[in-house]
Amino acid sequence: MDTAKSQGTLLDRRVSILLLAIVATVNGQIRYSVPEEMRKGLFVGDVAKDLGLDVKRLVSGRARLVIDDDSQYVVLNQNKGHIVVNERIDREKLCAKKSPCSFSIEIVLEDPLELFSITIEIQDVNDHAPVFPKKEINLDISESTPTGTVFLLDSAADPDVGINSLQSYSLKANDHFVLKQHTRVDGNKYAEMVLQSALDREEQSKHTLILMAVDGGEPQRSGTVKIHVTVLDANDNAPVFTQSLYKASVLENVLRGTVIARVSAVDADQGYNGNVTYFFTHLEEDSPCPFEIDTYTGEVKLTGDIDYEVSPYYEINLQAKDPWGVVGASKLVIEVTDVNDHSPVITLASYSGKISEDSALGTVVALISVQDKDSGKNGQVHLNIDGNLPFKIKSSLRSYYTLVTEKNLDRENRSKYNITLTATDEGSPALTSSKTVVLDVTDVNDNAPAFSQSVYSTLLMENNSPGVALLQIHATDPDQDQNARISYFIIDSEINGNPVSSCFSINAQSGVIQALRSFDYEQTKEYKMRVKAQDGGSPPLSSNTTVIVRVQDQNDNPPQVLYPVQTGGYVVGEMVPRSADVGYLVSKVVAVDVDSGQNAWLSYKLQKATDRALFQVGLQNGEMRTIRQVTDKDPVNQKLTVIVEDNGQPSRSATVIINVAVADSFSEVLSEFTDFTHDKEYNNKLTFYLVLALAVVSFLFITCLVVIISVKIYRWRQSRVLYHSNLPVIPYYPPRYSDTLGGTGTLQHVYNYEVCRTTDSRKSDCKFGRAGCQNVLIMDPSSTGTMQRIQSEKSILDEPDSPLEVS
Repeated sequence: MDTAKSQGTLLDRRVSILLLAIVATVNGQIRYSVPEEMRKGLFVGDVAKDLGLDVKRLVSGRARLVIDDDSQYVVLNQNKGHIVVNERIDREKLCAKKSPCSFSIEIVLEDPLELFSITIEIQDVNDHAPVFPKKEINLDISESTPTGTVFLLDSAADPDVGINSLQSYSLKANDHFVLKQHTRVDGNKYAEMVLQSALDREEQSKHTLILMAVDGGEPQRSGTVKIHVTVLDANDNAPVFTQSLYKASVLENVLRGTVIARVSAVDADQGYNGNVTYFFTHLEEDSPCPFEIDTYTGEVKLTGDIDYEVSPYYEINLQAKDPWGVVGASKLVIEVTDVNDHSPVITLASYSGKISEDSALGTVVALISVQDKDSGKNGQVHLNIDGNLPFKIKSSLRSYYTLVTEKNLDRENRSKYNITLTATDEGSPALTSSKTVVLDVTDVNDNAPAFSQSVYSTLLMENNSPGVALLQIHATDPDQDQNARISYFIIDSEINGNPVSSCFSINAQSGVIQALRSFDYEQTKEYKMRVKAQDGGSPPLSSNTTVIVRVQDQNDNPPQVLYPVQTGGYVVGEMVPRSADVGYLVSKVVAVDVDSGQNAWLSYKLQKATDRALFQVGLQNGEMRTIRQVTDKDPVNQKLTVIVEDNGQPSRSATVIINVAVADSFSEVLSEFTDFTHDKEYNNKLTFYLVLALAVVSFLFITCLVVIISVKIYRWRQSRVLYHSNLPVIPYYPPRYSDTLGGTGTLQHVYNYEVCRTTDSRKSDCKFGRAGCQNVLIMDPSSTGTMQRIQSEKSILDEPDSPLEVS
């Protein structure tokens, strides 16, 4: 129905409306009314005339428009005092379905400061035709559907408002269906198709209908959609919803995927004919529904974003359908509950950042705009500042405030103010936003340099190279020329008994601080110094600041094993009974790392072992335990090497050797040590004589061989015979048994042992005394067999159930 002729008529109407733009001034506010789609540069209103202002005042006061929205729909012509169109205005884009549609602007004049509010109302023109979301509607209807059954149809969408919006539906005349129109609470219209006479599939299986939607504009616009009805075989019962109207409420900040409601319909049919599926109907194409319904369960979930400020409620038509197309209808109303989810936004509409100290009381410092997108109390905002400042907030037009002086200013007392503007709404809980502005008080040249920070801090990795730059400090002086030339000095002081000048230096012009030597984190972790900034005035003025240098740790220290202690001439051992179960605590390695952080995180690993299948070491606690049952086949002497690593990059480590004796009694361990000492002495002598005899025999044999060969060569001079002998010498070394320290985990009780033996005896007689204090038996490998007894009164570990550890 849109033709070139109708478009021309519409353009003429727009121009006519433009020439008759309405101007209304109510309570100091001006209101203009203009149609949408106006071209750029067309006249909107004469603000100079309507406000009673001279055009020269607009120019001298640097008049400008303050618009809340990002779009600059209109601009101000200062030379004429006119407001003209700056860009195309689309009412549907600006306000959607909201009516009336308007936007507000403010005209700000300076010297003195004046503020005028202007509202521009956008009139709708019929530039949209009703449009259905689908080109065709397909309905499957059983031939047994009773007359009077209602079929919901998809609604047409028309973004225009008022008389230009969708007004009515009409259905092409037919023998079976009639059309009923309804209006929702929000004013939108939708249509229902009612079965007027029974269908007969055998007579006619398909019907084609035409649904038309028309608006009330001039010229009138319309849209159509085809309805294809397929008649199905009989299905006696239609689905019936359990409620004719479902209601639900949801917070506007609820997460997507949340189940909002659950609807249910019952079909009296059995089996396949009783299966019910659920659908939303007559949804508008330009207003996507933020909800979806599960076709089989009837659960309604949130799938999009909802905003109370955009739409406070949703009215959705429900349809339940059985497999043969028989449907039932209901309605779901979802109310959106407003949540205080928008913080106030503070904007400085006019602010210079400076004020003279001789300004009169009430002088305007800044013009402030505060906006909150929430509605009701959630959108009511209050603006405040700190009460200790010589300023106050005064309310102005609408959401505008002015910051004015309340007390006399004295620059010698304070030259700069950090003013924190705090905006709080009336929501529950209330949301707050703040904005800090800095105000300078201008005056004569009588100010000392001021640092940008009261405390400077920096990080420095230890073991640094001398001369490395640490940080740059900066001070400002509002004076000019020579009085504003700043020099930096480090104030003489001592750090750990050393003058600070021996550790750090500063560039007098740039303020760059350098390290003069290398630092050690383990020696000193933090350095504090005072730095002075001095101007070039006469007399000079200065100010100080604090610089903190924090030394960062490097992994430059390996772990230190505290236990077991590594002795110089002795090897202390641990004893494990052969009856020890799995998990038996043998010993524990204790180590520390003087580094910090992850550089001091230690882990313990078993590096070497006589039998790796018998022992394991806890990764974090260093506990050494058995991982299987001890057997008689296990050797008595077990030598374990544990490595302790830190978590630094690169990591550092330390190792400790632990000798473990696998025996059931202390006497068995002593017997092994006795045999070891005697056999070693005997075998050492035997080895010496064997080597000496072998050397003599070898010398004689070689001498004889040389003589025989020489004679043979001399006599026969024929063949040469070469003899070679290679006799291996394999000395026998008996196993060494480490000395044993009786401790927790090896012996159930503590005994005193008295050992007596002769120099030539192969075994010693051991006398076992009563239970007493702890004893350590130490075998001196350099002695001829004499065993010493050393009594120790002090335990190595404080834990009573921890094993004594061996180095």
